[in-house]
Parts: sequence; C-alpha cells; structure tokens
Amino acid sequence: MADPRPVLTRERVLAGALALADEIGVEAFTMRRLATALDTKPMSIYYHVPGKDEILDGIVDLVFAEIADPPLDLPWTDAMRLRCRSAREVLSRHPWAPPLMESRTSPGPASLGHHDAVLACLRGGGLSWPTTAHAYATLDAFVYGFALQEAALPFGGEAQIGELADQIVAALPRERYPHFSAFTAEHVLRPGYRFGDSFDVGLDLILDGLAARARREAAAG
Repeated sequence: MADPRPVLTRERVLAGALALADEIGVEAFTMRRLATALDTKPMSIYYHVPGKDEILDGIVDLVFAEIADPPLDLPWTDAMRLRCRSAREVLSRHPWAPPLMESRTSPGPASLGHHDAVLACLRGGGLSWPTTAHAYATLDAFVYGFALQEAALPFGGEAQIGELADQIVAALPRERYPHFSAFTAEHVLRPGYRFGDSFDVGLDLILDGLAARARREAAAG
C-alpha cells in the first residue's frame, strides 16, 4: 500500500512549524513536537532544515511575508499607516513572533525585502537617514509592543476587558486609587470602549511627529 503521507519538503516543514508555533508558542517548540505534528521523525526534518535555529529563521521569514509592504504610490505617512496596520493584524495571528522579529541573525528574503521596502518609503518621504532610522525603530517598537499587549489581554481579550476592570475596581478602595477608579468608570466602562482603538491614535501621533520632523529638516536644508 502506498504511503498516504504527503512528501516532506522544506516548505511543508516550515508551514508545519509555523502552525505549531501559533498553537504552542516558541518556548514549548521542539523538533520532536514538530516531527509529531508532521507525522514523521526528527531525523527526516533535519534532512530539509538543519536545526531549530534555521526553523525559527524560516518561520519568522514567513511572518514577514504576510505583512504588506508600504505602497510607494501613496504619501509616505499613508503608506506606513497601511503597513503598520497590516503588521498588527499579522502579529495577532502569530503572537509568539514580536520578540523574534528583529533578533534573527540570518534574515530571509521576505524579511530583507520588507525592510528594504520600508526604508524606501521613509526615504521617499524626504526623511534623512538618521530620522529614517529613528522612524523605523519607533514605529516597530510601537507596533510590536502593542501586539504584545493585545496578546496578553486577560480573559479572552477585548470583549471582557471592561468586565475585568469593573471587578478590579470593585475590589479596591476607591479613595486610595481615585484616578484609576475614575479612569475605569468614566472611560473603560463606557459603551463602545475598545483597547484596540488606541492603536490608530498612537500610530497617528507617531506619524504626525515624524512628518513634522521631516518638514523641519527640509526647511533647514
């Protein structure tokens, strides 16, 4: 009887590794668990990918491949807003990824291509090289940090954060923490509150500040 299992390839190994990382995170990720998920043996995986570090390099590159490059036919702030929103959406699907996005020492073609596209967008907006560096670092720190915050929201995330805040405040003496209590009552518990709404506000604040800096640099010559 023919073996019904799909032929093992590098692409299948990395796709399986990405799915496993999404399921259990990278701290619990092992080659043995990957082999089980792929219904194969660890040594078969090593034939296609030398080791765990190369697996991590590969799946990080797959994550970068999902993030939209900033379109060069838009004003640079609009293009970067689209790119950052895309990155947030992608990282919500891969919550293990933010700590690894800039830590790999062997970036793949998708990673390098995305970085090049972002640099082209920022430079096309008239930002100097120093401001380009500051812009890229600040935007990614914000996007990655926000993604980590969202992934860490308790009790299933957005839908129950107001209920959780109400429980916390109810258990605390309001006179001792008046501002926290007021913030919760006057903002978090109001209809329509969403923690995620702060993403676009924060992104606009950063992009507005960068645009103002670029204008000052252009005026200074």
